Amino acid sequence: MIKLIAIVQCHIVHERCPGYFCDRAFVKRTWGFEGLDLDNAVRKLSFTCGGCCGRALHRKLILLKKKAKQHDSIEDGEILVKLGSCISKNNYHGPVCPHLNYIKELIQKTGLAFSCDTHISKKAEAGRTAGIYKNGNCEE
Repeated sequence: MIKLIAIVQCHIVHERCPGYFCDRAFVKRTWGFEGLDLDNAVRKLSFTCGGCCGRALHRKLILLKKKAKQHDSIEDGEILVKLGSCISKNNYHGPVCPHLNYIKELIQKTGLAFSCDTHISKKAEAGRTAGIYKNGNCEE
């Protein structure tokens, strides 16, 4: 049962993108949130990877785990880290994060579950279908 969603956006993209569509996808349970058991999701946070190479994400997630358990009794298995599409997919923001595999490794070291993609725009999806954009290897 997921009680806390942590959306991670690319630090560089976040300088321009407020995360509106990622949040909207969460609220409407569409795109990357479709099919997830989120009926008990009581909290959603959004933050960045901390910048290239993403190493700061490990510290952020360790602190998140500690505070979620300490203040809201949320266990590690009740937290889902969601990598934003700006990290996992090539789109108009830019290419797939060159540190994607390292970021996945850092998340795995925290013991938290993760999945990829948040908002997937129709225009970018058409670009992927046409071979203009490529997807990153974001297997959990």
